This record gives sequence, structure tokens and C-alpha cells, in this order.
Amino acid sequence: MSKRTDSNGYTMIFAIVMVLIVGSLLAFLSSYLKDRITENKRIEKQQNILYAMGVNENDESSATFVSANVAGAEFSKYIKKQLVIEGDNTTEDNNAYLIDVKKEQAKAKDGAVRRLPLFVGEKEGKTFYVAPIRGKGLWDAIWGYVAMDADMIVQGAYFDHKGETPGLGANIKQRYFMDDFIGEHLLTETGEFKGITVKKGNNDAVNEDKTDYEVDAIAGATITGDGVSAMIKKDLALYLPYFKSLKK
Repeated sequence: MSKRTDSNGYTMIFAIVMVLIVGSLLAFLSSYLKDRITENKRIEKQQNILYAMGVNENDESSATFVSANVAGAEFSKYIKKQLVIEGDNTTEDNNAYLIDVKKEQAKAKDGAVRRLPLFVGEKEGKTFYVAPIRGKGLWDAIWGYVAMDADMIVQGAYFDHKGETPGLGANIKQRYFMDDFIGEHLLTETGEFKGITVKKGNNDAVNEDKTDYEVDAIAGATITGDGVSAMIKKDLALYLPYFKSLKK
């Protein structure tokens, strides 16, 4: 005589009950942790922006953010203005850093005017303009923050990724790669936006030439490097009218 627990009906009921229990538990955890997750994302954005303008805890080789405990205070100390550029209008918004760049890119594809956040920071008597960028790597999204001066010369950069290959494309967030961008020019002498190309074999391996609009690629990460090049050229070019307005 077979046991009741061996029947197909029992198995189905058991599976349904487990799905309901697990689903309810996940929903509860998602709701319970929502505020904490939101806060962590907020702090991470602040750390990214600060890192790009050189406010970090780097040692000789590694890339290290300021501590999460002080990120808010450091952000308020160094970021003097948060701007939102929307078409021909530029306004101040203290929550500009919370703008979702991915959603803004999607809006632009549908024909809407994209909001461009820009963060004006000051450190050691120098003004930095930090812009977020976002693109596509080999496997998934890549993004970053680029700090520039008024001439659109790069003063610092931070890059990150969602799922690039460890030891290859994932190395875009390594300091040796990010530091290569410091000093690179985005504009030609005539003011044309040129961008920066991550190029294999650019004949400048130690990156001494800052006006060739190129940095050396990561070995074995051609597609990820192409993604970095594309998001720099596509997203930072949108800020050119603002930087031209600084010269008037």
C-alpha cells in the first residue's frame, strides 16, 4: 500500500505551499531591506563622485573609496553645486545625484529630453565638473564618473561594471586603468569634442601623450574597452554646450 506522501497530488500541494512560503519570505525581506538598499545605493553614488575628483583613500596601487560613514559629510564638503542640464536649461538640484542615468537614456531613445546631472566640486582651490556615464560592456552594463576641468581635461575617473570577465574586462575598475585617463583631453584645440578611445597598441603604453585622445587597452578586454570608449564619447559629448557656456 503506497503512502499518501508518494502521491502526485501531495507533491503538487507541497510544492505550491513551499512556493508561497518562500515567495512571502522574499517579499518580506525585500520590503524590510528596501530603505537600507536605497541608502547603500545613495552612499555608493556619493563615493563614486568623490572618487572621480580625487577624494578617496587610495594607497600606492589600490582604488579605495572614502568610508561609508563619512561619505555624506565629505560629499557636502566637496560638492558645491549639483546641476541638472535639461535641453537649454540648467538648474540646481540637491538630489541630482539620485537621477537614474539608465532611465534617462531610455527616455532619450523615446524622443524625450534627457536630464543630465553634473556635480561641481572644489578641492584644494581647484574646480571639478563630474559627470556620470553609462554604456554596454561585453556581458552587461558598465558605468562611471568622469571629473573634468573647465576645458574638459580629465582630472579623474571611476569605472565599474555589472558582469565583465574577472581579470579581463572587470579590470576597468582597477586603479592602473582609471588613472590613465587623468590629464587626457576631450576637446581638440579648436573646441571640437573628440572623446577618448581605449585602444590596443596605441604606441603610448606609459600614457605620456595626453592629447592623442587615446589610452592603452586592457589585454584580452577589447569589447569592454570599446564600451568604455563609446560611453565616454556618447555621454560626455552631451555636456559640451554647458562647457562652452563657461567660456562666455
